[in-house]
Amino acid sequence: MSSDRPLPAKLGPVNDKDPAALLAAVERLRDSADAVHLPLELDGTEGARGSRRELVQQLDDYVLPRLRALDAPLLAVVGGSTGAGKSTLVNSVVGDEVTRTGVIRPTTRASVLVHHEQDTRWFTDKRVLPGLARVAGVGEGGAADDPGSVRLVPTSSLPAGLALLDAPDIDSVVKANRSLSRQLLAAADLWLFVTTAARYADAVPWDLLREASERGTSVAIVLNRVPPEALEQVRLHLASMLREQGLGQAPIFTVLEVDLNRGMIPVKHVERLRSWLQSLARDARARSVVIRRTLSGTLGSLDGRAVGVADAVAAQAAAFAELEQAPRTAYAAALEGVSQGVQDGSLLRGEVLARWQELVGTGEFLRSVEAGIGRLRDRVAAYFTGRQVSSEPLGDAIQTGAAALITSHGQVAASTATRSWKTLPGGAELVREHPGLGKASPDLTERVERLIRDWQGEVLDLVREEAGSRRATARYLAFGVNGFAVLLMIVVFSMTAGLTGGEIAIAGGSAVLAQRLLEAVFGDQAVRSMATKARKALLGHVERLYEDERARFERVLEEVAVREHAAEELRAAAAGVEAAR
Repeated sequence: MSSDRPLPAKLGPVNDKDPAALLAAVERLRDSADAVHLPLELDGTEGARGSRRELVQQLDDYVLPRLRALDAPLLAVVGGSTGAGKSTLVNSVVGDEVTRTGVIRPTTRASVLVHHEQDTRWFTDKRVLPGLARVAGVGEGGAADDPGSVRLVPTSSLPAGLALLDAPDIDSVVKANRSLSRQLLAAADLWLFVTTAARYADAVPWDLLREASERGTSVAIVLNRVPPEALEQVRLHLASMLREQGLGQAPIFTVLEVDLNRGMIPVKHVERLRSWLQSLARDARARSVVIRRTLSGTLGSLDGRAVGVADAVAAQAAAFAELEQAPRTAYAAALEGVSQGVQDGSLLRGEVLARWQELVGTGEFLRSVEAGIGRLRDRVAAYFTGRQVSSEPLGDAIQTGAAALITSHGQVAASTATRSWKTLPGGAELVREHPGLGKASPDLTERVERLIRDWQGEVLDLVREEAGSRRATARYLAFGVNGFAVLLMIVVFSMTAGLTGGEIAIAGGSAVLAQRLLEAVFGDQAVRSMATKARKALLGHVERLYEDERARFERVLEEVAVREHAAEELRAAAAGVEAAR
């Protein structure tokens, strides 16, 4: 009906030649995995986070403690589905009520670790399960009901060298219970899986049993509450399922469906299981076989699990790089748009053109342009000698037009970058969390106006610096420093690409006329130099403005930053464990 053979060492033993090197390699892997951050919401990220968490937990809860103390007591975790009778079985094996049974499901309480008095020191110092608080005694209520703690119950009914840990239901409707159950099972030297004749084929426990098989975990099965008439059929079917999952060597213990005696299974029905556990505890060699099999299997699984997490980190890094590039591309395009708008003559249309015509008229000067610009210098000088002309309306029009150009491209860049994020892996969630990214900063218009005013001041300084002793000439006095600064702005916006028909004749002629007026005072080389400096200064201001706008996206990315070399570090650490095994 049952088997009490010791579990075989299916995998090779752990490295006894240089245990210090193996321990150091595992510690490095633990630190590398703990440093992993998976902040972006990508396909598969949630699973990868769980894998990373489980990896770190098992290293903390089991691998490192066991490597540091191979002679510590064997920890058998009693796990199973809801209502399988785990707590009743533990009480019956021990012969005392050491763990409370759950009449109402789901039961939320502290896990119970039953051990011999001599082994108390192994468990009070948090060698195993360091993240769980310790509670002493059987007790009820308070800390005893805290699922984040483990209740230590010493008893002389268990031999030294063996501890039983009653875990929450693996299929509990309470997520925290399910997570804790998986964590406790991962900390086990031996998984004592409890199921029933009615539920032994359920999917959830078999998912965990497959993991146990893949990792080489030592497993024993308790088939509980079996009707006598179905015993042979159910047991044979269960054994067949275990063989299919690579667990054919796992011992199977059967417990018939019987009436409880004061809440416990009658002794004769659990005697085989009790004897097997006691012999395992008393036989150092048999205990060592179980411990080393599970430890070796777990060590062998670390590389694949760590590489899986490393792949997720690499995917995060790639997604982060794309998210980082999208705003850069959008604002670089915005800057290029402003650069083209500054030079293609488009700013000389509309209001600017109207103010220019008010300044110089549309008759004599435009006819002079049409007749040829060779004689324009003298005509300009004669026209302006003794005349005082106001350039303020034209300057205001230029400021308004340039501000509109810069603001428009800034707004488009914000919208473009946000649309790109929505289509990129991990970006949609960031946009939902920061809806303001889709629009430019609320104060962009004000900052652009200030930028234009600052730039106009720089243009004035260029004109003053270049004027020097020319300030006394009649041609200079006709326009003054403000007037020539406005003319220089006209030249900065002087290229006529994109204009058609009459616009070329008017706007293009205006630009040529402004240049000739400047050349009449400063000379052609000086005008070219001032125009180049002024254009470069304007684009420099715009570039810094757009960098400030792009920084809004960068601040969001700082919240989800991915360490560039985390994947390589994790892979190297996993390879180090493999080499040290």
